[in-house]
Amino acid sequence: MSNSVASHGVDHFVPANVSNDVITVVERVLIAAIFLLSGLSKLAAPSYTVGYIASVGLPFPWLGYAIAVAVEIGGSLALIAGYQARVTAALLAAFSIATALAFHNHLADQNQFIHFFKNVSMAGGLLQVVAFGAGRFSLDARRK
Repeated sequence: MSNSVASHGVDHFVPANVSNDVITVVERVLIAAIFLLSGLSKLAAPSYTVGYIASVGLPFPWLGYAIAVAVEIGGSLALIAGYQARVTAALLAAFSIATALAFHNHLADQNQFIHFFKNVSMAGGLLQVVAFGAGRFSLDARRK
């Protein structure tokens, strides 16, 4: 297996003009996009969102709505900027798992099944940021 990533590193699979620093920015933007769009959609339809939260039996749906909007919009913007990226990514990963368990737990329904594992996959991607940080092009790097 001399051609594996483990023996040669990522450099053999990434064009020379694309650095890992650029890739980490792209990663942060791509994973944050779903949170930003979801938070903005909640702002556009608060009654619908609160009704949905109430429909699954969670207490204090308006509080849940406020927390979801703050986490999704605030977390996505912080992740894009690379501000407190490890903590932010951990918070978003926990939020993704919590929402999977609370809102997408009817796994016999194919749509719920897909959304459940989408959330789990997003948490996995976010754990990469927790493990490796935001990279050189981030507010975290400027604070060092």
